[in-house]
Amino acid sequence: MKIPFPGFKPDLIRFLTQLNKNNHRDWFAKNKSRYEADVLGPALEFVEAFAKPLHNISPLFLSEPKKSGGSVMRIYRDTRFSKDKTPYKTNVGIHFRHQIGKDVHSPGFYIHLAPDECFLGAGIWHPDNPTLAKIRQAILNDPGKWKKCSAGGSFSRNFELAGNSLKRPPRGIDPDHPAIHDLKRKDFIGVKPVKRAEVENPKFLNIVVDSFRASTPYMKFLCEAIGIPF
Repeated sequence: MKIPFPGFKPDLIRFLTQLNKNNHRDWFAKNKSRYEADVLGPALEFVEAFAKPLHNISPLFLSEPKKSGGSVMRIYRDTRFSKDKTPYKTNVGIHFRHQIGKDVHSPGFYIHLAPDECFLGAGIWHPDNPTLAKIRQAILNDPGKWKKCSAGGSFSRNFELAGNSLKRPPRGIDPDHPAIHDLKRKDFIGVKPVKRAEVENPKFLNIVVDSFRASTPYMKFLCEAIGIPF
């Protein structure tokens, strides 16, 4: 019986490690066939294998195995407004966004693979101000529900809230509110570290499926808060 996805091979991390030491266009051009065989190809295979399990978690999140514009994020960095002019990312990012979203700032599930760290993510990264306001209002409306889905149950056993926060309470919110730590958040993402051995294990697909399924209560809260279905 064929395994839906046999795990990522060590070649993926090996390529990214070498790219980190040779982050320039000449080296990448000479090794582009390796990138496509060892990095992009396996990532697309994973996205394809994850499509059915993701649909079972929620049919509203997209698993698109396309070389461009799909779930696998571009390896090319946008250097227009950055002091760092290295042209390539040294990680693999796979984002399964909600169908209403157009970019990484929409609700989604995320896989990050890099030589220095690998992790899974669930939530909304860098939401815009109107979206942030809706999430904060949902927490204010039902802090008990928020605490249950973000700090208890299956989500908290798998994920830890991470991301940026305000230094001061948002305008109009009581600084002594019991949930003030979360109300100050600018990112609403849960992160779960995974070991390289897990990434390269034939059961990696199962690890991802089980982890993202465990985030369902949290993801439902965020989607309901901003007025979209889960």
